[in-house]
Amino acid sequence: MLVRGVRGATTVSENTKDEIVSSTAELLEKMISENEIDSENIASIIFTTTSDVFNEFPAVAAREILSLHSVPLLNMQEIDNPNGLSSCIRILIHLNTDLNQDQIKHVYLNGATVLRTDLK
Repeated sequence: MLVRGVRGATTVSENTKDEIVSSTAELLEKMISENEIDSENIASIIFTTTSDVFNEFPAVAAREILSLHSVPLLNMQEIDNPNGLSSCIRILIHLNTDLNQDQIKHVYLNGATVLRTDLK
């Protein structure tokens, strides 16, 4: 088994607690289902937000909606790049898996689909 990264991103329509939690939960659920992830195999999850998304920690969705209470979670803020995508939440799951790198399914939703047009 190796540790691999599963990437994902989404955007929120407004900087509210409900929007941040629901959008994060939607993305995280899709990342987990697309890659058939057993939570016991998740080593850790890093969440980042752009500077305009700050009214809740995205990790709240992992704990309260997906019940990932044993998984180490970390919230961080993205570099404030003036050319970057705004209102964005990104997730990186560190996963213990036997999958090859090219078998990992990265997930981009809503306005974040522009970040990885090669995945369409």
